[in-house]
Amino acid sequence: MTLLQRYTAASEPRHRAERPPGRRRSRWLAVSTTVALAASLLGLTAPAANAVGETVVTLTFDDANVDQIAAADKLVSSGLRGTFYLPSGYMNQTNYMTTAQALALQSAGHEIGGHSVTHADLAAVGPDELARQVCNDRATLLGYGLDVQNFAYPFASASDAAKAEVAACGYNSARGLGDIRSKVVGSETFPFAETLPPGDLYYTGAPDQLDNTWTLADMQSLVTQAQANGGGWVQLTFHHIGDGKVIGSNVVDPLTVSTDTFNQFADWLAGLKNSNAIQVKTVKEVIGGTTKAAPAVVPPPTPQTAGNLIKNPSLETPGLAGSLLPRCWQAGGYGNNTRTFSNVTPGHAGTATAAQQMVMSAYTDGDGKLLPTLDTGECAPSATPGHTYLAKAWYKSTGGNTQFNLHYRTATGSWTYWTDSIQYLPTNNVWTQLTFTTPPVPAGATAISFGLNMIGVGTLVTDDYELYDTVGVKTFTDVPATFPLYNEISWMSNNLITNGYPDGTFKPGTTLDRGMMAAFLYRLAGRPTVPAAAQKFPDVAPTHVFYNEIQWMASTGITEGFPDGGYHPFEQVNRDQMAAFLYRMNGKPTVSATAPVFPDITPSLKFYNEVRWLADMKITLGFPDGTFKPGASINRDQVAAFIYRYNLSFPKGM
Repeated sequence: MTLLQRYTAASEPRHRAERPPGRRRSRWLAVSTTVALAASLLGLTAPAANAVGETVVTLTFDDANVDQIAAADKLVSSGLRGTFYLPSGYMNQTNYMTTAQALALQSAGHEIGGHSVTHADLAAVGPDELARQVCNDRATLLGYGLDVQNFAYPFASASDAAKAEVAACGYNSARGLGDIRSKVVGSETFPFAETLPPGDLYYTGAPDQLDNTWTLADMQSLVTQAQANGGGWVQLTFHHIGDGKVIGSNVVDPLTVSTDTFNQFADWLAGLKNSNAIQVKTVKEVIGGTTKAAPAVVPPPTPQTAGNLIKNPSLETPGLAGSLLPRCWQAGGYGNNTRTFSNVTPGHAGTATAAQQMVMSAYTDGDGKLLPTLDTGECAPSATPGHTYLAKAWYKSTGGNTQFNLHYRTATGSWTYWTDSIQYLPTNNVWTQLTFTTPPVPAGATAISFGLNMIGVGTLVTDDYELYDTVGVKTFTDVPATFPLYNEISWMSNNLITNGYPDGTFKPGTTLDRGMMAAFLYRLAGRPTVPAAAQKFPDVAPTHVFYNEIQWMASTGITEGFPDGGYHPFEQVNRDQMAAFLYRMNGKPTVSATAPVFPDITPSLKFYNEVRWLADMKITLGFPDGTFKPGASINRDQVAAFIYRYNLSFPKGM
């Protein structure tokens, strides 16, 4: 198994239809009398002449798979040419085309198109990532000396924003999939061909992609049904031509058409073309237009170097555009196995939180895993070459073997397999936290991604991921690994909520004062901008070390101060007061009638409901004797536990 094999499957999970589940498009693009006007406004020249009623066939090839080179040679020998959509981040990697091969295709008369940098689901990314995926892809391909005019949506996943970005980046058209009638069940009412000219240049219709279930007759029927029903444009989409096996492996990609079937189809098409029954053209020849100037390269975001580098670490924020996975996460895996992903509750933090479950129902080889999205910067954790990183995750599993699996992004935007943790982790039916320190990040790497995989039949549930640059990981001399709240205090430190004391200690048994408590909550909130306002409390002057933090607490209603008008920053915080602060920080939610009640918490207590809410959210567990001790001062280690559990139940949004 090659290194890139692991990466390929992780970055592009392939299904029978090249799109995320639930994304099938089923609309027909009517011919518009405004197409010519729209084309002129977009700066296009008139498309090549396509006679009314004529059938035009275009052979397109996605993903830069190196086994397409032989197919391209077959087309040339048959007097045909195709359009090859190349993700720039795949090129020059093992099993993918090199720049020289792409230039040779172009010299032979084939067309080169764009397909995003990392084969991204463009309907599920933010605007900056969308611009990088589309514009940077085209800029890179143009920089190689390739003439790039047209685009194909990875997974056939588009949106109005994606279509606008494709146009803005200088493309003349963009292809979808699954809008034209074919052998695929559910397409029976679809049109027999795309119109000429297309009704929507930035989502041209095409049949579903071809795979190893398609026969020669199935492929021929795409052409003959169009001929018999008024003609039009038929775009066929191929991925692998040959046996579909990754070099050095028995893994077979289902998106494969055999060499014999492809060659027979090419010969058949050539015969129809020579008899003038059809035309075979590249996308460029159908759409027309000129090559627009290269778009400006969109820079990556400023790298995050401190705190938890994982976006949406608790998996609570849903994905965009109906994605079935959490925001900034993707399904991955390789090999011959059957795996499904789903959102499940309760999560690690309790009944109100979610986790991700992967079920491996059949297994021959390979693995499956959930990974932070392998993208150009929106979600993938930043990395510094030479640094090591501390990875953490919670899991439960039944069956199969589990280990950490890591990838890294190169300077060109491509992703490659990096390493695994050596040991297999034991099957465990209770939540267990795992940690792994990576080797030094390779030279040239710009980001890393990691997940827990499963090797074999079984179920793996994961939640609450963390990743820290070990350069920024701080330990305290008075908090050994055996300390009962070591994980909670370490999490506070790693996420820059506590800095400890100058002597390198945390002082876990020391009581917390109200000034430091304000600092902890302010940092937990992500250090938001503090509204400009007059000094709120007379005993908290602008020179106070935590003036801004206390002003923020007042502006948000988390603190109301004392009846005398002061804040009392050096006064100790009691446990019931801490409950009130966290309750208000959460927006004063309704307290369930079934929320737990401690024997020493009565309705006459000022913060009765706040303490009950704290217990209901599992932020407090009380003492071994069953009490809460509301009037007791709270120590720094206890506060660390409260804040850690609060974050599990209410993680900061994206």
